[in-house]
Amino acid sequence: MSPPHLSDPVPRPDPSTDLFDQQREDWRRDPKIAFDAWLAKQHFRRSSAQVYQAQWGLFLEWLATRQKTLITVDTQSIADFVAGLDIRKPQRVRYLRLIERVLDHVREVEASSTNPARFIAQDGEAAWRNARENEPTGFLHHAERAALIAHLFSPLQGLSKAQCWKERRDRALIAVFLGGGLKTGEAAALAVSCKTSGSPWLTIDSANPTLMRRTRLAPFASAILDAWLAERRLANLAGNLIFPASPSGRPMHKATMLRAVDALVDAAGIAASRTSRASPQTLRNTFAADLFESGVEAELVGQWLGFVQAVSANRLYRAWQTWTKQHDLRVIDEPDPAAPLLPEPRMDGRFTRTPGEAKS
Repeated sequence: MSPPHLSDPVPRPDPSTDLFDQQREDWRRDPKIAFDAWLAKQHFRRSSAQVYQAQWGLFLEWLATRQKTLITVDTQSIADFVAGLDIRKPQRVRYLRLIERVLDHVREVEASSTNPARFIAQDGEAAWRNARENEPTGFLHHAERAALIAHLFSPLQGLSKAQCWKERRDRALIAVFLGGGLKTGEAAALAVSCKTSGSPWLTIDSANPTLMRRTRLAPFASAILDAWLAERRLANLAGNLIFPASPSGRPMHKATMLRAVDALVDAAGIAASRTSRASPQTLRNTFAADLFESGVEAELVGQWLGFVQAVSANRLYRAWQTWTKQHDLRVIDEPDPAAPLLPEPRMDGRFTRTPGEAKS
């Protein structure tokens, strides 16, 4: 049986019994009993709770053999524990997530900078990531990127009114992945106020103010998003989400976004030639690769991607270099092959020309 994930849908506890409401001394005196008390209030499925108990128990045993406690445990200890687990990477992530949540309470802090488990989770070079079935970081080739961008500007044909606005929405969604480096969760939560027409900047809000950021959209992405927002207003869609799932304004599900990416990648004619799926993460990586090729510093790329630590951006930069060498590619300085073909959005959300058409 696969271990459950802490994000499994479960009834939320009453605010008065929020995460780890035991006192710090309870965790110091008997962390196993304190943990069991917390589990009882979370309303997890019995099978899930048993898995969490086993995971927590293993961690406590490991700490005891090294004469560590929840108060004295440090970053290196957690790194050694997770790296030593003979399990696959997704299961390591779940162990780490569990430890991270416990230490959030035990350390009585809210900021992620003081939780040693979060240091491990955010460290792109941590040894625990070297587990079985780790997929190599993927990118789009130059020709694939150009073909996908060209398709995003291609005319719509044979679609109903409802199909038309959804196709425009999906194209804008793919544009912010490929031209803005957003994650699926960030795209799903984007509000119309996050983008000003004509500006290349896109604001990504967060419940944690310290994680709020801006990213600079590539010119093609800014044009497509502006056109979609204009069309969204004309369609009079409800709510304030940039990418609603329906006219009522409800948010898009991640699975719907993945299907949209698959459909547009296939329609662009690049799916068949790829050996791996072009996911939203692939498009996000390609956004970073385009910036690296343009000479943008890794630190700034990391800021636009929302990385908390510079090591993550440096790791992505090295992955891009390795990928480039493996595919015998050279960094090109020529203009983007799609750039001369970019149509100009009109105020009604449509375009004055399509790829291949000359300006009148």
